[in-house]
Amino acid sequence: MTLKQAQTAVDEWIKTYGVRYFNELTNMVLLTEEVGELARIIARTYGEQSFKESDKNRDLGDEMADILWVLICLANQTGVDLTEAFAKNMEKKTLRDRERHVNNEKLK
Repeated sequence: MTLKQAQTAVDEWIKTYGVRYFNELTNMVLLTEEVGELARIIARTYGEQSFKESDKNRDLGDEMADILWVLICLANQTGVDLTEAFAKNMEKKTLRDRERHVNNEKLK
């Protein structure tokens, strides 16, 4: 599925099952909440914290998909074409960081 297809699929789902989009502020808060849930799994899987019983059945991919869902909602609400925005962002990073990381002694 492309980003464009994902944006269309989310929009169709919202119109079919979701009644309407939550407002942008609510979705921003939800995005922050979802990032926190991902952080909790990362901290327990790769960091030094141990899993709580309520965290044991969490799925890393599902948490990432939750973040993508809310981000797509925000993009749809604000008229952002994620395909175009991502392409521009990749170009920006390539121009800015083309040699930055390969010349970073800390990464060798």
